[in-house]
Amino acid sequence: MKVGGQLRYVYRAVDQFGQVVDVYVTRQRDGVAARRFFDHALGSTAVRPAEVTTDKASVYLRVLDELALQAWHCTERYANNRVEADHGQLKRRLRAMRGLKTDHGARVVVTGHAFVQNVRRGHYELAVDQPVNLRVRAAFDELALAI
Repeated sequence: MKVGGQLRYVYRAVDQFGQVVDVYVTRQRDGVAARRFFDHALGSTAVRPAEVTTDKASVYLRVLDELALQAWHCTERYANNRVEADHGQLKRRLRAMRGLKTDHGARVVVTGHAFVQNVRRGHYELAVDQPVNLRVRAAFDELALAI
């Protein structure tokens, strides 16, 4: 994605049910960024993955070996379609916004998009009794009452 006319990379961790676990926006796609993302994603959940699916970037293999996850690293073709399909929804939203200006704004928008997608898919105990097309509005009404 572009932020202020500069290219940024979005890392996303998605579990087997389609829930977005973590997102990370960075300027570079290198070992340091991948390590920081995996550390943060693994720290945000108590569950250790049995399988990690990525694209074929060579840096992921080194980072996953450093973390000693004991997880199978899958790089098969079409295996990461769940993440790529979710990227499509994010890109659709960003096109309508005509881009972002700051890195902080990009992090907020990407994290907020992941939260709304999780609510819409019913991953939280918010408005699960509502129809899908009304779930986000009902969830925000419940959150407003809690605050």
